[in-house]
Amino acid sequence: MDNTVLLALTATLGTWFVTALGAATVVFFKSPSPKLLNLMLGFASGVMIAASFWSLLQPAIERAEASQTLPAWFVATTGFLAGAVFMWISDKVVTLSRKKADKKDGERLSRIIMLVLSITLHNIPEGLAVGVAFGALQNREFSPENLMGAITIAVGIGLQNFPEGAAVSLPLRREGFSRRKSFFVGQASGLVEPIAGVVGALAVVYIESLLPYALSFAAGAMILVAVHELIPECQQNKKTSPYFATMGIVAGFAAMMLLDVMIK
Repeated sequence: MDNTVLLALTATLGTWFVTALGAATVVFFKSPSPKLLNLMLGFASGVMIAASFWSLLQPAIERAEASQTLPAWFVATTGFLAGAVFMWISDKVVTLSRKKADKKDGERLSRIIMLVLSITLHNIPEGLAVGVAFGALQNREFSPENLMGAITIAVGIGLQNFPEGAAVSLPLRREGFSRRKSFFVGQASGLVEPIAGVVGALAVVYIESLLPYALSFAAGAMILVAVHELIPECQQNKKTSPYFATMGIVAGFAAMMLLDVMIK
């Protein structure tokens, strides 16, 4: 297996591990600190927004300009919108599934399946984004800044996976499941990320022409996740701590920007 594919697999196994850590909160705590989770979500969204440009969109535009087949603006915009639309469709499918489950109040298993499905489906494009970032190293000049860009994307995804793991295991515990079963199902929701990561990396490695589209696709998916889900979620306690989560967003963006500019 190609080294970049192995790196993608390792990185997405890391993001799955963070999901498992989030799920493990059901074993050690009744409920994680909402304030801490909001700060983590804010930081993750800041990292993802910055990484979407410096590590994904900017390289996508540069690769598209080098290929000289289609205008760079067309390639980057098409890929970006495709990634956002893919996430939007995924969210619609999950929403419809949840509505069907809610109509069956007596079927606890159905509700649990829909909860796990929603998180699992959400993890597919995230795994793809990480896989594409590492797979792109094969077709770009291998340098510390490019590697750091891929790593920071994986870190950003991993940080926001922590509350997702808890979002599965804690409700299961409230439904009456044992701590062990709640943890097992919670961590299992993240297992799709390594699979998606390897698929994304293989696609970029073996079909070089896909690289600009794939990079911008990952950027579109990440921006939609950050803006539509993470930022609103981290602002839930805005009345009690108006700028706490917002400072997390700013810090995450600044950290990613600083790392990228310093390494270059």
